[in-house]
Amino acid sequence: MSNSQTEWWAPVEGNGQSADLFGGDPTSAQPPRRSRSGGRAREARQRKQRRNRGFLVVLVALLLVVGAGYVVVQLLGGMFDDKGGSSAEKLTDYPGPGFGSATVTINPGDTGADMGAALADAGVVASAQAFNAAFAANTGAASIQPGTYSLLQEMKASDAVDALLNPASKSSFRVTIPEGLTKDQIVARINEKTLIPTKELNAALKDSKAIGLPSQADGNAEGWLFPATYDVQPDASAADVLKMMTAKTVSVLNDKKVAKDDWETVLNKASLVEREGKLDEDRPKMARVIENRLDQGWTLGIDAAVAYGAGINGTQLTDKQLKDTSNPYNTRVHAGLPPTPIASPGEASIDAVLKPADGDWMYWCTVNPETGETVFSETGAEHDVAVAQLNKWIDEHGNG
Repeated sequence: MSNSQTEWWAPVEGNGQSADLFGGDPTSAQPPRRSRSGGRAREARQRKQRRNRGFLVVLVALLLVVGAGYVVVQLLGGMFDDKGGSSAEKLTDYPGPGFGSATVTINPGDTGADMGAALADAGVVASAQAFNAAFAANTGAASIQPGTYSLLQEMKASDAVDALLNPASKSSFRVTIPEGLTKDQIVARINEKTLIPTKELNAALKDSKAIGLPSQADGNAEGWLFPATYDVQPDASAADVLKMMTAKTVSVLNDKKVAKDDWETVLNKASLVEREGKLDEDRPKMARVIENRLDQGWTLGIDAAVAYGAGINGTQLTDKQLKDTSNPYNTRVHAGLPPTPIASPGEASIDAVLKPADGDWMYWCTVNPETGETVFSETGAEHDVAVAQLNKWIDEHGNG
């Protein structure tokens, strides 16, 4: 066999000719076998071709992915602005009129901006900015009342403002009764917020059973309409609204473990504290003065009660009014508690009556009507000093 390392065939001994290792005529027209170096070159070219084809496949796949991504971005791009905000933020206003339904609550003290944020969150308006602009353009918008409203989704902002101004849009009316109001003042407040006629409210006040007024009240609802915030349904009657308030009073008294026989007395005393006290820290002391005076058989001398009986708002009383014995609420001339509570007391005043402060005070005098600063005294002489202090304040600031 040849010593060449690059050939796959060899000469055959005896005839000097070469023969195929696998037989056959060596002189036939067969192409010579390639050398090892030639095979390697072809394999190298094939490997290169395969690499090229693989690269092309990867490149095509990459281009397809990039192209698909571009299409997705183009399709979704309209949903976002340059700062990442949604298209809803770019939409300044809906064309209206809207569809479906949405419930939105306007709370006491809410500004136009607060309302706009609430409506935008509920899907009623396209943006708070659109509502704010419509709110500013509507001269009546400031009179929008607290309550829960039934509105449409995707309303034109100006239509949403109009809807909030329309009582028919309310799914409930929110009525807040502050502490210290009389029943007449509460009736006026209910009428203002719900449009229930005053005549119907006053008629309901006389129907103890309809409004759930306990027998301890002896038919007089004064002091029994609890100060709180109430959500009133649009179809609620006068009796329905007042019944909620008396029920709340009964609930509070029960929660505080007040015996039924004491309900009226507690509310009576608490109403005096409510109308006289400005600072919660003074209420337990006032309650103690009331107890001390009642124990000693003194008249209470509470001008808020005198004013209530005289039918006036305030405590700027004339000498004639202070001495009027025909006024059953004149606690300067009549001993004991007034015939009924004089207002609706809040929980702080009720708590003060149930747990008066310890002390021997017999008097109090509010020496600074602006701040409510009050001086409590045990003796008449001490009280006279406090009265002089009040008179000095009045001289410097006026009686108003």
